Amino acid sequence: MKKELPQINEKNFPLISTHLTNFIREEVLRTGLKRVVLGLSGGIDSAVSCYLAEKALGKSNVTALLMPHRLSSPQSLKDAKNIVRLLGIGHHVIDITDGVDWYFTGEIKKGASEMDIKLRTGNKMARERMSILYDYSFKLKALVLGTSNKSELLLGYGTIFGDMASALNPIGDIYKTQIYQIARLLGVPENIIKKAPTADLWAGQSDESELGFSYELADSIMYLLIDKMYKPEVLESLGYDIKIVNKIYGMIKKSQYKRRTPLIAKVSERTINVDFRYLRDWE
Repeated sequence: MKKELPQINEKNFPLISTHLTNFIREEVLRTGLKRVVLGLSGGIDSAVSCYLAEKALGKSNVTALLMPHRLSSPQSLKDAKNIVRLLGIGHHVIDITDGVDWYFTGEIKKGASEMDIKLRTGNKMARERMSILYDYSFKLKALVLGTSNKSELLLGYGTIFGDMASALNPIGDIYKTQIYQIARLLGVPENIIKKAPTADLWAGQSDESELGFSYELADSIMYLLIDKMYKPEVLESLGYDIKIVNKIYGMIKKSQYKRRTPLIAKVSERTINVDFRYLRDWE
């Protein structure tokens, strides 16, 4: 079986790169602001968002926040600092250990399993970082730039109001396997490209071991399910394992709530996000 992966033709990259940088520039300037702030983890996704932002807005208008926790890999911080150095952008290092660990003491942990605490700590870390990002967005008069790719968003592999939050996201329609292509074309350091994908929430944690399948397989399946709108049974006829197809399809459906703005019960004639949906550039 030959996997059909979403690919970016290198000949089309200049057009895609221009589109993404224009998206950042236009959406930021449209709000009356001129800067962005983003969380820079040392991973490939935030690196790509950072490179695109610097191209779109210039060095002086991009600020990276490096927010390690005691469980974070020291190499992640080193890689993030290297990106800051290469791009020449402003940055701040903010350790989130005290704020996160203080919360998980005593009564909060009572009766919880070790895995539950691990997962809750991971969610708390993601939301702590986003809380800091939005505080800095106010301080710097900047918009928060998103760093979640299309694969993560479709699978729900992220924390709602944590790493999945942002004011605008240039890579949210780009699959993980495409991110690698873009990273190389942008000149992201090779050691970052070659690192195993990880949310860096605890020692030895990796995306693919936690998900139970590779991003390459997931992207191949999601490309056919979402972009090509094939039914799961069609993928089975193409040679895909129907159990994996159904698992991924189930994850996409179950995580839909993470991709929506909060649901509002309709009472009036014009309800926000139901009937009242004007664009930000309306006159």
